Amino acid sequence: MLHQALLNPRRIALIGASTDAARLTARAQLYLRRHGFAGELFPVNPRAADVLGERAYPSLRDVPGDIDFAYVLVNTAAVEAAIEACAERRVPVACVLADGFAEAGQEGLALQRRVLAAAHGGGVRLLGPNSMGIVNVPAATACSVNAALEAERLIPGRWSLVSHSGSVMGTLLSRAAARGFGFAKMIGTGNEADLTAGEIASLLVDDPETDAILLFLETIRRPELYEEAARRAHAAGKPIIAYKLGRSEAGAALATTHTGAIAGSDAATDAFLRACGIARVDMLETLLELPPLLLGARPAAVPKRAVRVVTTTGGGGAMVVDRLGTLGIATARMTDTTLAGARKDSVAAALNEARAAGDCDVAVAVIGSSAQFRPQDAVAGVLASQGPRPLAAFLLPQADASLQLLAEAGVAAFRTPEACADAVRSFLDWRAPRALPEPGDMSAVQALLPAPDEPRARAVFAALGLADAAVAVDPAAPPTLRYPVALKAVSAEIAHKTEAGAVVLNVPDETALRAACAEMRARLGSRISGFIAQPMVRGVAEAILGYRRDPLVGPVIALGAGGVLAEVYRDVVLRMAPVSAAEAMEMIAEVKGLAPARGYRNLPKGDLAALAQAVADLSRLAALPDVREAEVNPLIVLQEGQGVVMADALLSTGREDASGTAACHTSGHEEWPLV
Repeated sequence: MLHQALLNPRRIALIGASTDAARLTARAQLYLRRHGFAGELFPVNPRAADVLGERAYPSLRDVPGDIDFAYVLVNTAAVEAAIEACAERRVPVACVLADGFAEAGQEGLALQRRVLAAAHGGGVRLLGPNSMGIVNVPAATACSVNAALEAERLIPGRWSLVSHSGSVMGTLLSRAAARGFGFAKMIGTGNEADLTAGEIASLLVDDPETDAILLFLETIRRPELYEEAARRAHAAGKPIIAYKLGRSEAGAALATTHTGAIAGSDAATDAFLRACGIARVDMLETLLELPPLLLGARPAAVPKRAVRVVTTTGGGGAMVVDRLGTLGIATARMTDTTLAGARKDSVAAALNEARAAGDCDVAVAVIGSSAQFRPQDAVAGVLASQGPRPLAAFLLPQADASLQLLAEAGVAAFRTPEACADAVRSFLDWRAPRALPEPGDMSAVQALLPAPDEPRARAVFAALGLADAAVAVDPAAPPTLRYPVALKAVSAEIAHKTEAGAVVLNVPDETALRAACAEMRARLGSRISGFIAQPMVRGVAEAILGYRRDPLVGPVIALGAGGVLAEVYRDVVLRMAPVSAAEAMEMIAEVKGLAPARGYRNLPKGDLAALAQAVADLSRLAALPDVREAEVNPLIVLQEGQGVVMADALLSTGREDASGTAACHTSGHEEWPLV
């Protein structure tokens, strides 16, 4: 019922429809009629018997029969009453145009919550607030106020779009039209007080008119719905492609202001989308141009991250090769057919060889000037090529006719080398939805929470499986230790122990240990509750291992080059937690700073198996909602077969109370710098 009411309503009420055709609130009615809506419209306006030539109703209560969809066009202050009326009439879906809700501050958030409560009280699903509505091109339903619908004709297509931004919805509609193609469905979600992009994407998986789902995202709400949609889409062979704002801090801040959402780490979002099986693009152009490359394809289990390029222009081929190289994608071979030109047989033969080669993932055809003036001849070789590898094409000139021929044949075609490279990168980063490893029995770990200090944090990590060589130190009767040792004060108050002088390295013997304890006690007083010590060790590398429950996407695990410069270099790889040891080994391979531990230039290899197991063990914290952050820095990687050593440990726990404030307990020495 939701699918029909939201995506293909036949009886639509326009609450607050204006009699003035020049006003924004008149557009939905005008556009519905302009584009041929054959269903029933019910303008609701208490001050007019007629709205733009159609009978109007003074209230929703006066509208006869069932209503599939209500577009609420009234001002912000009147929205609550309008939704109450929808609840009274049991309207399945109500869409709210007005802004001034969660994105406007606490008062707006409170109003949004009241509106949502009123909707749910009557079984109404809410789209918005701040929503530009819905467009169903095959059904001629343009229930939106977006000015892009001024177009005389909407081109039907096989892709559907879900967008947080209404203006971007119109932007993509117009840009697609300029390329000669269109959409099946377009839905603007706005603030997502109720219906989210993830839930709507799941509905589109079941839509027979949709082959690919495009997302324009400013944030991520209810990540579990994205996961569900992505798994269902993968099973159905319908790729989901996302353009997500927030790559920069400034972009994240603007998106937060627009949608009234919390900001999360973009690196965590990237890991989340990849884990779900959602392809992410960096360029808006790529969002429109990538789908043919993914349609009918499956994510590569172990991509070679290499392409073969066949080009009729040396300069154009070099542009693509150069751009791919900046993204870490190798060119296994470039075949230049410049002297032969764009002859069908030579281009097709070269592309067939490229698509059959085992040293690449994708074949890229680059076509020069002939594409502009001789489109049929220019792309004939591309259209004739066959092979198991996917095919992408970059056209050097402005060549709309050639692009149209390629689009009609289902070939991904690009106007710029940057978009072509971005699409290939997105394709190679694309993964099947991950299989979640079982965390195992976590009762012993749970029993150790909360962890008010570093010894308890270490105990939690030890219960997870990480070896711990640290022991408690009683200065009056020190334990037997293997000197030299590192001595640290135990404190629930000192966040940065090195800066506070709460760490002493290379303590040579028991006498020096007693002296160091006495000096710390005298200087730090009641701020410390005890001491721990562990033998000094020298490994082949240092790693930073961190865990965090990201505010947008949930638990993530991070691995990077560790030590005191971890915050400077930020050489870090993230995955959604938990991960398996095999996934952890893939993470190790991606961290540049761990190259020495991998045996770079015949250096002694580190115990990568032990490091991978430590990553997997710490990631099991995902099963404990109370744990907000955890970190081991450095985690010292010893030589192969000798394990890893935990140096410093941090654990932060806490849940939000009724006011939304997090009660937190922290142990360790630093805040997690990774995401």
